[in-house]
Amino acid sequence: MTGVFSLLPEGRPGLLEPLLSGAWLSGSGEDLPRYLAAGGYAPLPEPGRLLDRIAAAGLRGRGGAGFPAAVKLRAVRDAPGRPVVVANGEEGEPGSVKDRWLLRHRPHAVLDGLRLVAAMTGAGHGCVYLSDAPAERAVRRALAERPTELRIDVVRTEHTYVAGEETAVVQRIDGGPALPTAKPPRPFESGVGGAPTLVANVETLARIALTHARPEAAEAVAGAHLVTLSGTNRAGPTVGGGAVLAEVPVGTHLKVLADLCGHGGADSVLLGGLFGGLHGAGWPDLPLDHDRLSAAGGALGCGALYFLHPEDCPVAVATEATAYLAAQSARQCGVCVSGTRALAGTLTDVARGAADAGTSDKLHRWSRGLPGRGACGLLDAAARVVGTLLAHFPDRVDGHRNAACPACAGPAPEDGRRFTVPVP
Repeated sequence: MTGVFSLLPEGRPGLLEPLLSGAWLSGSGEDLPRYLAAGGYAPLPEPGRLLDRIAAAGLRGRGGAGFPAAVKLRAVRDAPGRPVVVANGEEGEPGSVKDRWLLRHRPHAVLDGLRLVAAMTGAGHGCVYLSDAPAERAVRRALAERPTELRIDVVRTEHTYVAGEETAVVQRIDGGPALPTAKPPRPFESGVGGAPTLVANVETLARIALTHARPEAAEAVAGAHLVTLSGTNRAGPTVGGGAVLAEVPVGTHLKVLADLCGHGGADSVLLGGLFGGLHGAGWPDLPLDHDRLSAAGGALGCGALYFLHPEDCPVAVATEATAYLAAQSARQCGVCVSGTRALAGTLTDVARGAADAGTSDKLHRWSRGLPGRGACGLLDAAARVVGTLLAHFPDRVDGHRNAACPACAGPAPEDGRRFTVPVP
């Protein structure tokens, strides 16, 4: 199943609402006159009031970490110097499509959010950062339709897993490679051109714009998420196959989302793109919620969920995920290079039935000791995939010892093809 769906209660404003209600004049994207009529680009006479509303609503960033948006805004506003604001639309996770979809189909909502955060922080310069060609065309078209008082540059980068990490964003905008840098300083302290910089995910910005247009619904807007739902289809892994982009209320059980995208028969799930780990028994009752998923040992991340069926092998999925992450390493941190290679290589041994009695102990040790030691979250993602595989599927791992597994036959691809889905 493919498509765009909303599970929001009737009448609740959402980012998918204009498409689903037929409010756009064409299927290619939002129509500027109707966006204006719905409250878009409304004046902001008191920026502090909107910032307070964002804080009261509890809006969290949608880039993966779920950091409170108001805290980040205030940190940039209060830093010395004239700030820069960046709309980050570079999706590193292969299983996520929400950011590209927003930039392609709702560029005015993103640009509206960008000019609002500029007003709240006092910024005089903005950037839209992306790698997707259709998204770039849509953004440039929207800028031509309605120029803003804020100077906005569009910066194109090459797509990689780490290119959307906030320090990589800053370095690329400044003319360097899109690679993470050591922290501190963080961008809010010293970012683009040395100025305090807000790097905000495009969904976060679109939700800020919707909050400004519909202040009475601020909590409902903050409490909804765009999620990308995919999984293994019956013809094999989803390669160029379907995905569902859905807008859902916080707290929605994962079983509801599996049913929505045609994967109701799944028996496990990979959360957060590749960042939230594998989850087996009990996953259907997990709620879509940052804190509760974290308490269960997972992470919501970018909101991408990949469902596995009983005939799928979680060892094969974990092996492909770690092989992809190892290939995507920026090669800047020795611990990341060696750590991801060790995790991927050892899982490959497990998949081929070549593991010995000490293999699981090694993987346990690495999965606990490696997180937090790299310049970005890539190493953490690889460690979490391995750690959750061992925690949720110990019998499946043990079953590979000295035994061939048909699902694991052949070398694990390093291109992330299993998890890659097209933009609906």
